[in-house]
Amino acid sequence: MGAGHDTVAAELARRARQYGQEPYVVDILRLLPYGLGTGLRHFYQASVRHFPWVYEGLYRAFLRPGNGVRPSGVPLARLAADRLTELADRTGADVVVPVFHLAAQLTGHLRSRGRLLVPSAVFVTDFAVHRQWLHPGNDRYLCLTDDVAREVRAGVNAPADTTGPVVALEFFAPTPGARRWRREWHRHAPGRTPVLLSAGAWGAASRPHESVRLLAAAGYLPVVLCGRNERLRRRLTGLPGTLALGWVADMPGLLRAAHARADNAAGQTAVQALAAGLSVVGYRPLPGHGADGVLRMAALGLSEIAADEAGLLGALERLPVSGRRPPTPRGPGPCAVPGRRPGPGDRPRPRRTGQMGAVSRAAA
Repeated sequence: MGAGHDTVAAELARRARQYGQEPYVVDILRLLPYGLGTGLRHFYQASVRHFPWVYEGLYRAFLRPGNGVRPSGVPLARLAADRLTELADRTGADVVVPVFHLAAQLTGHLRSRGRLLVPSAVFVTDFAVHRQWLHPGNDRYLCLTDDVAREVRAGVNAPADTTGPVVALEFFAPTPGARRWRREWHRHAPGRTPVLLSAGAWGAASRPHESVRLLAAAGYLPVVLCGRNERLRRRLTGLPGTLALGWVADMPGLLRAAHARADNAAGQTAVQALAAGLSVVGYRPLPGHGADGVLRMAALGLSEIAADEAGLLGALERLPVSGRRPPTPRGPGPCAVPGRRPGPGDRPRPRRTGQMGAVSRAAA
């Protein structure tokens, strides 16, 4: 899986430490026996990168909301049951916080069987919740939007709160790194407006060559975030007027320096872009929950959708010169990141020291 869930888990752990707690982050795929976690990661990665129609089929069968009996993730997740319960007991956890849907299936199963003795609070990282997030055994759900919270309550009849996304503070404030990125882009393509295209940690994108050619021909500088897909980076590096980057550590600076972001997944990078005030345009979304999430973001007024090449160029032309988006999103219900900077009320309050608990995650 990729880095979005890792990023959320790391930020939750940082906040827990700030409150005087002792977080423990664990990858549920590492808890699966017989190398199943590694195999699952490789299969998912290959599907998203090279065979998106396979992932679309899996999404329809296992994940997409709807009526009727369909396969559950519990049989796979329960293989990690003994290791998770042992870990929760050993660390003295007060709560387990899944940030990945397979972990949510596991904690819900264990809570319903009485094997996990501490509460589970699931943080749903998606704008469009799918059925594998939902298990009636979980104690509480924390959601990005009011719409997601309502869907959760309807699906499992469990308490669901709207918290907004989890984004590090660095994305909300100006950063010196933005100047470095602007200098780099000016050196590479003077006078051209930088537009980001992110392929996620795995470098998964739909027809990226066509997208960068379109943007370059229109006078933009397409900046492609290829993640850890070195093969994709090398292939795009040879295209005129394109800047293809590998893994980027300074995402706050990069997002602060860009004009806009073409988004294909409605994942954590899109949320970070909104936090940084960057305009987001959904374009050529990945199949499955990526496409559903892009549609949901647009419905909330957090982004615009471009149905084709002309739509993408039109959306970019309508942006203000700075590329900065309005501070408050349209759409119903809070989506805390785009329009809200952390304020004094968000500072840590004194709390008892203890175990925050196992933050169950898997990179996705």
